[in-house]
Formats: sequence, structure tokens, C-alpha cells
Amino acid sequence: MKNNNRRNFLKSLGTIGLGATVIAPISAFADNTKNENVDKTYSKDEVVKVNILQTTDIHCQVHPHDELFWENNQSVFRTTGGYPQITTLLNQLRKKHKHTFTIDTGDMFQGSELSMKTTGKAFVPILNTMNYDLYLPGNWEVIYGKRSMQTLLGSLNAPKICANMYHDLGEGKKGELIFQPYHIWNVAGVKIGFIGYTDPLVPIRQNPNYSKGILYTKPEENLAHYVDVLKNQEQCAAIMIIAHLGLSQQIALANMPECEGVSYILGGDTHERVRVPIQCKYSKVVEPGAFGSFIGNLELSIKNGVLIGDKYDLIEVKSNSLKPNKEMLSIISENEHLYKEHINEIVGYSKLPLYRYFVIENPIDTMIVQALKWKFSDIDVVLSNGFRFCPPRSTPDKTGNIPITNGYLFDMLPIDSNVRIGKVTGTQLNKWLEKELNNVFAKDANKRFGGWVVKFEGMKVEFKAFAEEGQRVQKVEINGEPLNLEKTYKILACERDGDPEDMLCRMKNVKEPKTLPNTLHQTMKEYLKEFSPVVPTPKHNAVALDAPETLLTQVYGVDYTFR
Repeated sequence: MKNNNRRNFLKSLGTIGLGATVIAPISAFADNTKNENVDKTYSKDEVVKVNILQTTDIHCQVHPHDELFWENNQSVFRTTGGYPQITTLLNQLRKKHKHTFTIDTGDMFQGSELSMKTTGKAFVPILNTMNYDLYLPGNWEVIYGKRSMQTLLGSLNAPKICANMYHDLGEGKKGELIFQPYHIWNVAGVKIGFIGYTDPLVPIRQNPNYSKGILYTKPEENLAHYVDVLKNQEQCAAIMIIAHLGLSQQIALANMPECEGVSYILGGDTHERVRVPIQCKYSKVVEPGAFGSFIGNLELSIKNGVLIGDKYDLIEVKSNSLKPNKEMLSIISENEHLYKEHINEIVGYSKLPLYRYFVIENPIDTMIVQALKWKFSDIDVVLSNGFRFCPPRSTPDKTGNIPITNGYLFDMLPIDSNVRIGKVTGTQLNKWLEKELNNVFAKDANKRFGGWVVKFEGMKVEFKAFAEEGQRVQKVEINGEPLNLEKTYKILACERDGDPEDMLCRMKNVKEPKTLPNTLHQTMKEYLKEFSPVVPTPKHNAVALDAPETLLTQVYGVDYTFR
């Protein structure tokens, strides 16, 4: 009876307008709440502490890894993360705190060779062993298609919420919500409500076919409705948004009147490390890094059933000081053993640490575009997307150089896409550069896509990051010559599944497009075999005239520093 009730409710929810009368609350169904000491009576003046623990953007990094920290204006590397170590630390925190609620806010099935070889299935037992209480799908949960996303998330033991992902009925018609929109935690005599939102730009930011069958809406379209339900109908003492929107858009949302009544936005997507909550007009915003390097710990103080205070810590997962969880080690070994030899096979070396944290240029993407330009020397401009994912690699082996394995190629480029070439005019390139730079540095945070500056080889660009839209590009050279707006240039990028044939790296109307049999991984292996150890020093192909080359975040205008 319980499941039938919930199905009927969700069916109704997909058809009502945002202004419709509130119908039966989802929390009326027993499997949508975590009840913890509901019946316990607390003394009138007793202050009760409850803790919300958050991970996000782990991107399937099962083992400890090198992590970059920015300290005293220079990079410092320490070993962090690893699911066995994260599990140990989470269990320690659960023992330390009386009431805990553990969430993961997305990108849990994409980002490694193990995830791609098993289409995410290897991570179901891993995640279930970590005993999360609530999940939110991230922008990469769709990588294997809608049906696989539903199966993978449905295989997880804890509830999943998302209030802006709908079944696509065709011709722009919304069906039911794919997941429940909110969840309630009953704890310490009060209710804490969680509303979930993921990135509505997924069909644009990523290969369009990944999210085929899903319609996304902006959070502000129904947020006020669900805040009203949780606050006035469910009488929640605190309302949290769990989000996978990116820090800029989470800040923008926290400044919208629709967010009034929300205490915190517990965010993800852009891998930012918010150590002190960012106070916005209506809510506070945090984001706990990436790759399992950190756990966010939000402590709420409750007295007489009322939220009276909060405290936030960003806890570093210091792998070397944490005893790995034995059960998790066993699960990883069982799922990894068929692929371990290939994952650890060394395909090349670097003399420099490899990372992607700098917004403008970095060693990983320098290596990628140089490899592509070497392989396809008759191309004028090679382009690479402004990816963020991939943990650093800085530890040399016995050769004195830093090994690059098959597994690390998947960390850098999880999708082994084919190479696509075509021809564009100088005018097209210039307009495209303006659009791409606006995606990164737009004054309106809602227009920031969340990725870094696109990377290129064969072209040099000087720009002003904080100029007005359409006025950022100051100077462009191709093959040492000034950009000729009338001239036709040959460009190269990777194919995106679902893009029109005449689109390259979000550039439309490309002439003579052709997808080649060469793949990114194949090209990288050939390049590394020929030139290892490589020295991928950024060449200042992109230069911001009003920002440092070591820029570590696209967020500005608030009190926040990435470190």
C-alpha cells in the first residue's frame, strides 16, 4: 500500500502547476524519512547538536591520491581520499557525534577506468557500504544514459531526491519527477528538510545524448513551493538545499527571494573548497571540494525544537593517518581485480606534477593539446574542453619521473571520444571565444557554466576576464599571425555524442566536419610513447590581462579563497 501511495503521489506531482494547492506531503510516506530518537524527550534548556556530513564529486577515485593545496602562493601536495579511508573517517565522525546524517551530492558513478569498464556498477556496493542517508544525482550521473542512471541510483539503499529532473514526454512536455523532490530527517524532536537540485545545464554542458529523455528546470521555478511545504506544512525547524549546481550558481540561488527560508545550500559540481560558509542574502553556501579529499561537517544547534546556531568545518581526509576500512578494501579488490593490471599499466611519464586546478591553463590540458597538435600537424587550432575533474598526480616512481597509467588516462579523459575536424572563419572563432569566456567569467553567476577556460594549441589569446560581455577578447594570433576574420582555419576537437555533425566544442556551423577513427586515448598513448618523459609546461596560450595565471576559482564578489 505504501509504494502504491507514493507512485500515485509522484504521478500527481508531475501534472500540477507550480501555483497549485499543496497536495499530500511526500513525508507522509514512511520510507521517505529517517527517524532518529523521535520519541526522546529533551529538557527545556538542553542544546542538542546534530551533524550533517557531506561528500561530493568523488568521481570514482577509489584509492588515496595526490592532492594539491595552495599555500603561501605555491602548490603543495599531500595524500588524501580513498574510499576505505573516507569510510573510516565517516565512521569516526558518526561515533563522535550523537546525531549524524550523511549525504553525497553527486558525480559518484563517473571519472575512472573502473567506473567506465563496469558502467558504474562496481560503485553500487562501494556506496552502499558507506551507509549514506541521502543522495543527489550530479551532472555526470547521466553518463551511461537515463535508464542506467535510474538503475544505478535505484540500487543504492538510501533515498534519492531531485526536484528539477522530469521524464521527457516529447515536444517539451514534462512528465513525472524522476526522483522525489525532498526528504525529511526527524531528529532531536525536530524535522530537518532537504530539497534537491542538480544542474539544469546538463544537456548543454555535456554530450546531449547522455541526458536524452530528461527535462530539467531551474531551481527557482519550484523552490518557493517546496520551501512552503517544508516550512509551513511539515513545520521543519531547518530547510537545506542539497545542490549540484556549481558554486557560482549556488551563490546566485542563495541571493534569490525564492530561497528565503533556506538555512544552507550544501553544494557541489565545481570542486570548490569552502572553509567558511559564504553568507548570501537568504542562505549560507558551502561546497566540500572533490575526489574524496574532504568531508563537510555542518553542526546545527537545536533548543526547544528551534534551530539556534550552526558551525561548519571542512575536514581533510588525511589518508596516511587513517586506517583503511577492511570491508571496503575487500569490496574494491573484488570489483577491481579483473581490470587492475590494465589500470596500473604505465603508458608514459611526466617530469612535472599533473593537475587541473588552474582556471586558465594547467599541465594536464597542456599535455593533451600538445599531443593532438603533434598527431595532427596540418590543423591550425586544437581545442580541448575546460574540464575540472581528475585528481593531481605528483609522486615520482623509481625512475624519478611521475608515471602516467591507463587508469590515469581515464581519470583525465573518462570518455575516449573520437577526434573531429572541420573549418571555421576567423569571425566564428572570435565570437566563439567571447561566448566561451563568458561561460567562465559572466557577471551574472547564472550564466557561468562551471567549467574552466577552454584549452587550445596553435592559437594565442589575450583577454580581460572581468570585462563586459562580448568585449573580453583583446588579441588573437594563429600560427604566429594576427587572427584574420575573413580567413578559414582548420580546427580539431573531440566528438560529443548527440551534437549536430557541424558542431565542434560548442562551435556551431562548422564547415566540412569529419569524425576521424583516432581516439583521444590512442593519441595520448602514441604521444607519450614518443616523447616520455614529457614536460607539459603551460605555454601562455591564454593570458588574462586582469587576473593571475594561477587563478584557482571563477567565483568573485564574495569572501572566498580556494586553498
